[in-house]
Amino acid sequence: MKKHILIVDDEVAICDLLKEFLVSCDYRVSAVCSADEAQRVVRADPPQLIISDLQLEDSDGLDMVKSLKAILPDVPVILLTGIHFDPEVVRDTLSKTVTSYLQKTVTLERILAEVRQLIGP
Repeated sequence: MKKHILIVDDEVAICDLLKEFLVSCDYRVSAVCSADEAQRVVRADPPQLIISDLQLEDSDGLDMVKSLKAILPDVPVILLTGIHFDPEVVRDTLSKTVTSYLQKTVTLERILAEVRQLIGP
């Protein structure tokens, strides 16, 4: 059975690109554009991994991740964002909420490597 990944990003192009790429790597992917949609997916079809943007149109990404982790406390979360954070902020603040933090400018291969490290092939 394919591992399920939830992508949450209000940029449709990013969602589509990541979904197409991860599906081609043999994952099952749900891609949504809002925190409300993410809540529905997590409740109806729990993913093994969440990849989320930090800044969403309808919600703060970290707040959304916290609410999703209340439902699925053990699910790993990759924060994929265009915002560059100081390593100290990542270590002291983000690491308490997310499993991994990647810049949106990283390659798809780097994202895939992180996915495989967290949930396997």
